[in-house]
Amino acid sequence: MSKPDKISTDGGGGMGHNPFGALGGLDLPSSAKAAEGAPFDGTDGPKGSGGRAPAKPNGPAKNRGRVDIKRSTAGRGGKTVTVVSGFVGIGQPEKEKLTKQMRAACGCGGTVKDGQIEIQGDQRETITKILIDAGFRAVFAGG
Repeated sequence: MSKPDKISTDGGGGMGHNPFGALGGLDLPSSAKAAEGAPFDGTDGPKGSGGRAPAKPNGPAKNRGRVDIKRSTAGRGGKTVTVVSGFVGIGQPEKEKLTKQMRAACGCGGTVKDGQIEIQGDQRETITKILIDAGFRAVFAGG
């Protein structure tokens, strides 16, 4: 019984042919223009813009991570509190700034306690809008 022939794994011959070599002589947009996502019409600016920069899409500029929004009554004498937790990479001053925005929008009290934001009452919808505007991905957690 003979052994089967081994298949070479050295890659064969050299990579003498560059499939993108023919594109070098064409007048294509630079990578900076391609990164803008604007259609190329042979001019310096996006098509139909008269040289102006493209409009930025609405929404948060960056994804700052997921935060959980919970409604809680435990240990508060039956009073409902909305708790926002799960912040990653932000400090106490920014949490206090967000808390101040939430208190003003909800018209109620709130505080930062143990790294979590607590707002009085069931204010989940209002808080969600504020967090989305700040670039967070707000998720309702719990019941």
